[in-house]
Amino acid sequence: MRLTVKIFVTVLFISAFLTACEHHYTPKPRGYFRIDLPEKKYRVLDSVFPYTFEYPVYSKITNDPYSPGEKYWINIEYPRFKATLHISYKNVNHNLKTYLEDAHTLVSKHIPKASAINDSVILNRKKRIFGLAYDIEGTGAASPYQFFLTDSTSKFIRGALYFNVVPNNDSLEPVINFIKKDIKHLINTFSWKNIPESNYR
Repeated sequence: MRLTVKIFVTVLFISAFLTACEHHYTPKPRGYFRIDLPEKKYRVLDSVFPYTFEYPVYSKITNDPYSPGEKYWINIEYPRFKATLHISYKNVNHNLKTYLEDAHTLVSKHIPKASAINDSVILNRKKRIFGLAYDIEGTGAASPYQFFLTDSTSKFIRGALYFNVVPNNDSLEPVINFIKKDIKHLINTFSWKNIPESNYR
C-alpha cells in the first residue's frame, strides 16, 4: 500500500512540475541585422560634366560601363550597401516629350511589385530646374527611388536607385531611407552648367 502511495505521489509531483514548466510559444516578428550608417558628409562633383551637385563622401562616382558612348552618364556607387544610383544625361532637341514619356514608362515597370508610387514635384525656377521624384514603395520593388530633372529646353537628367541584391525592402528600409536623403540632397544642390540663373518667378 505504501508503495502505491509513493508511486502516486511521485507521478503527481512530476505532473505538477511539468505543468508548471510548460512554455507557450509566441511567434515573434522577423528581425534583421542592425545596419551601422555613416555620418552624412558631402563633396562637390567637380568635373567637365554639364551639371554639378553634392554627393556623399562614402560613395564613389564611376563611369557607366554599359553605355561607353554616353560620356555624361555616371554611377554613384555605395559599395558598403551594394547600391548604385544610376545617372543618365541627354541633350534636349525638340524631344523633351519623348524623354518625359520614357521616364514615366521606366517608373511604371515597377507597378506590379509596388504597393504605392508617390511622386513629388521638383521646381526651382531661379536655377531652371524642373522635374519629378518617384518614391516607389513595396517589398519587392527593384528600384525604390527615381527622379528626373530638366531645364525644359536643352538638358535632361534621370536618376534611378538600385540594389545589387534580391529585393527585400523590409530589411533594406533603413538603408533606403538613408540613401533617399542623399538623393534629395543631390537634387537640392543640383545646378546646370553654362546656364545663367533666371530672375523670373
